[in-house]
Formats: sequence, structure tokens, C-alpha cells
Amino acid sequence: MEKKKVKNVFLEGAISPEFIANSIAKHQVKTQIGAHDIFLGQVRADKIEGKEVRAIEYTAYEEMANIKFHEIRETTFKKFDLSCMHIYHSLGVVKTGEICLFVFVSSAHRKVVFDALEYLVEEIKKEVPVFGKELFEGDSYQWKVNK
Repeated sequence: MEKKKVKNVFLEGAISPEFIANSIAKHQVKTQIGAHDIFLGQVRADKIEGKEVRAIEYTAYEEMANIKFHEIRETTFKKFDLSCMHIYHSLGVVKTGEICLFVFVSSAHRKVVFDALEYLVEEIKKEVPVFGKELFEGDSYQWKVNK
């Protein structure tokens, strides 16, 4: 059995709307697909102890994180009848309102993509060693806790 190559899911900075649109457009030729589902993680302007988050700076143990993303990807393909799956995560500073996580799944039928996407995003949040430092005005920060 051929071992699949571990892909680098990381992009520097925010994930642009153009990148997302191009990813979607590339699937028009895949006519066996009947449904797509997309998750877009966006940086919120949370207020914490009277201070507003202005950005999150993402860091990761990239090699370890990419291996974990790969494992989750392979497990998801085994559990769900998916045609395609794409995962992208930001590294570096992402301002409030910008996209930091883009997950895109495709299948012949809609129920599969709904279930697979929920499973996939929850596994990513729970298992992947990506760290976010919430940045506030005045150079103060705190490490983000995933919820």
C-alpha cells in the first residue's frame, strides 16, 4: 500500500477570499461531486478584561502539526465517503475579521459533507499543536485557549 505524502497545510498570514474562491472554482470540473461544505475560522475581536483582541499570532510545531493534520485527514477519509478534502491554517499575525482556518470537503451527497466537516474541525481544534497569541493594543498579549 502506497504511503501518502504529508502536506504542508500552513500559509503565512491571513487566508484571502481570493484563495478560497479559487479553491472552490477548481472543483467545477469534478462532476461526480454533488456537495461541498466549508468551514472558515475567523479572528474575533473578543473583549477580555476590558481589552479588545486586535489580532492573533499563530505559531506551530510545523512538522508535528502537519503530521497530525495528515493523520486526521486520513482518518476522516476512512470514516466518510469524501471525494476531496482541503485544509489550510494561517501562521503569523492574522487581524480581526480575517480568515485563519479554511477547511473544504466534497462528496457526492450533502449529508456526508455536513457530518465530515463537523468531525474534521473538532478533531483539528482538539488534536493539532497550533498556538494562538491574542494581541491587544499597546503590545500586550495572552495565549489563546481553544473553545
